[in-house]
Amino acid sequence: MSLNLERARFNMIEQQVRPWDVLDARVLAVLGQVQREHYVSDAHRQLAFADLELPLAHGEFMMKPVVEGRVLQALDVQPGDSVLEIGTGSGFLTACLARLGREVVSVEQHADLAATAHERLQRDGITNAKVEVAEAVREFQPGREFDAVVLTGAVCALPERFAAWLKPGGRLFAVIGESPVQQAIVFTRDSTHLREISLFETDLAYLTNAAPPKRFSL
Repeated sequence: MSLNLERARFNMIEQQVRPWDVLDARVLAVLGQVQREHYVSDAHRQLAFADLELPLAHGEFMMKPVVEGRVLQALDVQPGDSVLEIGTGSGFLTACLARLGREVVSVEQHADLAATAHERLQRDGITNAKVEVAEAVREFQPGREFDAVVLTGAVCALPERFAAWLKPGGRLFAVIGESPVQQAIVFTRDSTHLREISLFETDLAYLTNAAPPKRFSL
């Protein structure tokens, strides 16, 4: 393993992620264990640890490391937890979630991205993550509840059906609002409703069928 790669990984964690208030030891450890360079294209390998969103196919993006760290910390995934991920993308966050929890079901609408992510996960020996091909906002039906749900793209408002997939006491991470100023929010399900805590401002591309309606002006 290249010493330069390990130095870049260390710098990503210590100079980007930790200073952005990611202090959970398990989260920092998993970001050091999962080899992020395996989850980017060859063309972007030298940027794997940069403070940048990296482009994927179909106009999608891999989140910045600092955002990934905040997502993982907010979800507080425990070893016995089941996790639903909406938007597999590169598969890197999927891998981190799988290392932290018991199982991950990840939903990706693009078959080629799903296949590539599956290959990367298998190569890294991650066998407790399953990637399904489906459009999540209107079509996907998991038929069960999860301890944690994470949306890797933004929504203009949280679809009610997503909240229904969360177990009592479970956590859901979503980025909500209108670009370019959106709020990262973690929801916790009580027996009858969702409690929410706003974490930080960011700006992510929308999930398919989750963007604000277009406004027409004369």
